[in-house]
Amino acid sequence: MNILITGSTGFIGANLVPLLLAHRHTVTALVRNAERAADMPWANQVRFIVWDIGQDIAPVLEKIGAPDAVIHLAWAGLPNYKALFHFEQNLPAHYRFLKSLVEQGVGQVLVTGTCFEYGMQNGCLSEQMPAQPENSYALAKDTLRRFLQALQQEHNFTLQWARLFYIYGPGQSSNSLLAQLDRALNNGEKSFNMSNGEQLRDYLAVEEVARRLLLLLEHSECNGLVNVCSGEPISVRRLVEHHIQKRGASIALNFGYYPYPDYEPMAFWGDHRRIAQLENSI
Repeated sequence: MNILITGSTGFIGANLVPLLLAHRHTVTALVRNAERAADMPWANQVRFIVWDIGQDIAPVLEKIGAPDAVIHLAWAGLPNYKALFHFEQNLPAHYRFLKSLVEQGVGQVLVTGTCFEYGMQNGCLSEQMPAQPENSYALAKDTLRRFLQALQQEHNFTLQWARLFYIYGPGQSSNSLLAQLDRALNNGEKSFNMSNGEQLRDYLAVEEVARRLLLLLEHSECNGLVNVCSGEPISVRRLVEHHIQKRGASIALNFGYYPYPDYEPMAFWGDHRRIAQLENSI
C-alpha cells in the first residue's frame, strides 16, 4: 500500500516505519524537522515532505497525492495534558488535516488515541465503555474521534481509532518513568524518587505497539475503536522493581516522594480482546 504517515520520527513512528518498509509498503512521511528526518536509519527508503500541521495543507496536497491510507501519530505539546491549546489549536488543525485527506480520496485513516479518553474510570476498560475525558488532551483526542465519525456520514472511509495505553522502550521520552530510572542507574545514584507505586497500569513495549498498529493497517475491515494494550495490569512498583532486576542493578526506592497524578485513576488497564481476535484470525 501507499502509506502517508505523520509522527514518523517520534517514539512510535521510528519503530513503525521499519515495519511498514519490511512489509513492502511505500511510505511518505510528513515531517516538521528535515534534519531529524534525514538522521533516521531508514531515511533513504522514505519520501519526506516538510510541513507542519498548523500550516495550510493546500500547498502540499499535490505532493501528497492519493495515498491508500494515512497513519496519524503526530500530536504536539505532550506531556502537558491540561494545556488548553490541545483543543484550542491542536484539535481544529488535526481535523482540517484529516478531513482534507479524506476529501482527496484517502480510504483508510488510522489515528492513535489515548487511554485518558476513558477518564477516571477504574478497572478493565473496554471499547464499549463511554468516553469520559477529564483533561484537555483527552478531550481534544476524543472530540477529534467524534468529528471523524461524523465525517464518515458524508464520506466513505475506514476510521481505525487506536487507543494507546502506557508505552516503554528505546527512544521513550526522557521524562518517562523508566527513562528516569535508567538515567539514575546509569549515573550510579543511590536512590530513586517515585510515588508509592501502588497504582495499576497497562504497559506495552513500543515494538509491540508498532506491530499491532501495522496489524490494524493491514486489516482495513477493522473499523472503529481498538485498545492497543497488554490487557495485563501491573503495579508501578512491580514494574520498577522488575526493570531494576532485569538490569542486574540495585538502587533504593524512595516511595511516596511524588503524589499520585490527579488526572488518572488508581487502577486501570485495557481490554485487549478485540486486537487479540484480529491476531487470532490470521
